[in-house]
Amino acid sequence: MAFMEKPPAGKVLLDDTVPLTAAIEASQSLQSHTEYIIRVQRGISAENSWQIVRRYSDFDLLNNSLQIAGLSLPLPPKKLIGNMDREFIAERQKGLQNYLNVITTNHILSNCELVKKFLDPNNYSANYTEIALQQVSMFFRSEPKWEVVEPLKDIGWRIRKKYFLMKIKNQPKERLVLSWADLGPDKFLSDKDFQCLIKLLPSCSHPYIYRVTFATANESSALLIRMFNEKGTLKDLIYKAKPKDPFLKKYCNPKKIQGLELQQIKTYGRQILEVLKFLHDKGFPYGHLHASNVMLDGDTCRLLDLENSLLGLPSFYRSYFSQFRKINTLESMDVHCFGHLLYEMTYGRPPDSVPVDSFPPAPSMAVVAVLESTLSCEACKNGMPAVSRLLQMPLFSDVLLTTSEKPQFKIPTKLKEALRIAKECIEKRLIEEQKQIHQHRRLTRAQSHHGSEEERKKRKILARKKSKRSAIENSEEHSAKYSNSNNSAGSGASSPLTSPSSPTPPSTAVEHAPF
Repeated sequence: MAFMEKPPAGKVLLDDTVPLTAAIEASQSLQSHTEYIIRVQRGISAENSWQIVRRYSDFDLLNNSLQIAGLSLPLPPKKLIGNMDREFIAERQKGLQNYLNVITTNHILSNCELVKKFLDPNNYSANYTEIALQQVSMFFRSEPKWEVVEPLKDIGWRIRKKYFLMKIKNQPKERLVLSWADLGPDKFLSDKDFQCLIKLLPSCSHPYIYRVTFATANESSALLIRMFNEKGTLKDLIYKAKPKDPFLKKYCNPKKIQGLELQQIKTYGRQILEVLKFLHDKGFPYGHLHASNVMLDGDTCRLLDLENSLLGLPSFYRSYFSQFRKINTLESMDVHCFGHLLYEMTYGRPPDSVPVDSFPPAPSMAVVAVLESTLSCEACKNGMPAVSRLLQMPLFSDVLLTTSEKPQFKIPTKLKEALRIAKECIEKRLIEEQKQIHQHRRLTRAQSHHGSEEERKKRKILARKKSKRSAIENSEEHSAKYSNSNNSAGSGASSPLTSPSSPTPPSTAVEHAPF
């Protein structure tokens, strides 16, 4: 496919960050093996689901591939004799379900290509490294001064973004990194505006933005070149990882968990907030802050991947903030993501879950104050503070930044308007997704409450009371009618009183009403 060729008609732009869930519905025994029928669902809609059939050997193959992550995953052990027994198959099915639960709830594993291909082969069958190589090769025909040294296999988390180590032919010792990325579901710019903005990125100069050496784009993808940094990113520093290693190996199971020094947290945090404020003031949507998108250049943090929002790529933390309706602008997304980054800098690992109920001891209470304002239940429920507010907090307000580089990023008025409209569209899609998740959560909660054992008992008691009350009322009404008929008869003879009829038993139809 030529680099300037248009994307295929009807191309589906999947949001790869939407979680996949998997439930084993049944198993079937064939001659020498058992197959497990699995229902996979994307997001909250049961309509967006499909069936796959997997054998134990498929699970084993996936598990072997995931060993690079260094995690101890709970795959049930192999069994050569008696593996067709009904009880054994039922027990193994439980074990495999637990395995699926673990890999689909782990934030890094659930987003990796291996797991996506296992659960959704129809949408993830393409070889994106091969597609990227084709695009890059077409580019080199018109730009012969560049040369590929080697592919940097799986160094990032995105399935549709690939990296290559580069060199310039007349400067063979200098190393650069080329990144190629496909379009995402939030690409709302016109093709013309998209290409103009991508080509504008090398002109962006800021002390806390990592410089783009070269950038170009077509209607379906973008290609950017930056200098290769041997030290790697802020995440590499935190996890003591080698920049060229695969993402799963670097960050899934760090050997030593240790946060940064307080002064580093203060300085890096202040630098990152300054560049976020700069982009927000410029009206340039970012939304992709995480520790792997912050390059370390000496003691200076420099932001990476400004192109992601132009390409329409979803955020690394989207599955987190899509749960909270008050985090509904790109600015609030950046602040929430800053909270995640600050947590990693402080504790050397990501939070177990968000929102965070309580924070472990930190080097300073000033750190906890910022974390509470971005990751706590109250913050997620009520909304994020502005970047300017974070800059005024004690953790960052006394940090002195010394830089002589003057920020410069001139965006023509017409493109500023295009960015504003695209930003609104990105936010609108997020708000709609948040609304659907909120409604689904309310419905699930109501159904769970309605179907709980306690609620069933309450409804049975109420039904019995209602039935008894109705029976008593009927009895009283019957007695009144009898008394009236005696009085109207006019005979002097008194008739013996009859006792009220006994209450009718509660209707079984009420007790067994569908819930």
